[in-house]
Amino acid sequence: MSPAPSIGVLATGTCLPERVLTNDEVAEAAGVDPDWIVQRTGVLRRHIAEPGQAASDLAAEAVRKALTAAGLPASALGLLVLATSTPDELGPSTACRVQALVGADRAVAFDVAAACSGWLFAARVAHDWLRAGTGERYAAVVGVEVYSRFVDPADRATAVLFADGAAATILGPVQGGKGFAPIRLGSDGTAAGDVLIPAGGSRLPASPQTLADRRHKVHMDGKAVRDFILRIFPKLLGDALHRNGLGLTDIDLLISHQPNPLLLRRAAADAGVPEDRVVIIGHEVGNIGAASIPYALASADHDGRLWAGSRVLVTAFGAGLTWGSTVLTWTRAQRHGVVPAPRAEAPRTGAPPAEAPSAGAPPAEAPRTEAARTEAPRIEAPRGDATRVEVPRAEVSGGVVPRAEVPRAEVSGGEVPRVEVPRAEASSGVVPRAEVPRAEASSGEVPRVGAPRAEMLWAEAPRSKTSSADAPRVEAPRAEVTYSEAPRTEASRGEAPRVEAPRTDTPGAETPRTKAPRTAIPRTEGAQL
Repeated sequence: MSPAPSIGVLATGTCLPERVLTNDEVAEAAGVDPDWIVQRTGVLRRHIAEPGQAASDLAAEAVRKALTAAGLPASALGLLVLATSTPDELGPSTACRVQALVGADRAVAFDVAAACSGWLFAARVAHDWLRAGTGERYAAVVGVEVYSRFVDPADRATAVLFADGAAATILGPVQGGKGFAPIRLGSDGTAAGDVLIPAGGSRLPASPQTLADRRHKVHMDGKAVRDFILRIFPKLLGDALHRNGLGLTDIDLLISHQPNPLLLRRAAADAGVPEDRVVIIGHEVGNIGAASIPYALASADHDGRLWAGSRVLVTAFGAGLTWGSTVLTWTRAQRHGVVPAPRAEAPRTGAPPAEAPSAGAPPAEAPRTEAARTEAPRIEAPRGDATRVEVPRAEVSGGVVPRAEVPRAEVSGGEVPRVEVPRAEASSGVVPRAEVPRAEASSGEVPRVGAPRAEMLWAEAPRSKTSSADAPRVEAPRAEVTYSEAPRTEASRGEAPRVEAPRTDTPGAETPRTKAPRTAIPRTEGAQL
């Protein structure tokens, strides 16, 4: 029996309603000052669904975009798992509504209810399902909320935070050792009353009295939820790092549920995570519950903060109480066009499935080079393999050229298979990464030699490659790239020991990472939910 495949994220897609609800509007209804909202939460705006839009409409649009980015038809999905606290109806599953809207007629569709932790719970289900060997190859995991239907505009504890939105991910097989590490989940039902919608279920069915008492709205004990987050957050980080044998310096990005920007910044700072490694999206969209983690993943990917091999520490926490964490090694390659920008768009209500993404090129970005990260990654040469040459991302008329990766070449008279590089897309397209299948070495196992590395505070040496000759950095040309064949190379029969490059401090020479501009959010201690 072949081993179970590694499962990772192949593509992302997002959908925000067009209507933006400003702090001025929220403040007037909640009886507070707009500046109070910013100072206590950091939220600047939020998106609100139109009266005719339901959770399934937003989720279907996000899934369509994710499928387009992955280059897959809806019929390729074997599984569709939807996480939400605000379904279209109590039954059937909102996932079944989405299945019909996108035309995923071969998928098994169902909902997962774990509040703001929902996407990670759903990802665990899909991950294990795809590894079970029952024939399903791809899964759509989508988080969606339409909280605006369940928020009391006069309740300042909830009205200033909760909003609407959807984000989807396509999960599928990836190279061994990448994708999701084990996903650890937890819950504590004794605190289920800290945040909930009390009425509308079997305990308190809808009645004139429940309507008069506003029991169909979100009720939250802000202090209790805040204390829970500050208590569970460092435990989630420590547990995920310990399980995977990692330290904070091994993590490229932290992506977490976004209860509000100020609370997340405070929790990350208390845990020792540098601010530039934390993905913050709550100031732009508010708390979108189960959609917040996949939306943050899509945002980081769109902004060029993720590349092949990036280690992402994912943490989730929400009502229930529920929580979870994992480490995700990023593998998504831009092979099928530019990642749709996480921006407000009008989803098609009940529209038939469509494969094409919305038009429009992403904002221009400064070319990404590895020197900007000043990082010395591990150099691996197992089984006498040649080290990988990575080409930094470069701009192609508004698109991004992902790094090209040259995989391991044969030792002892082997040959390097042909490198096939697809043509660059015009104007807004991107040149996808050229990949060469791994060739096996005929010589024996090479012993691993581990060089100790010096610990440092996020200052890292530029990437270097160790091989028989230094691999110069290659700048991707702006012209079209045609197919070319790599020359045959002969490698010596000598054994190449495995070398791990030590990290060294580079005082005074650190170059900041190029990234999209970030809206400055004032930090206030004791930010309430």
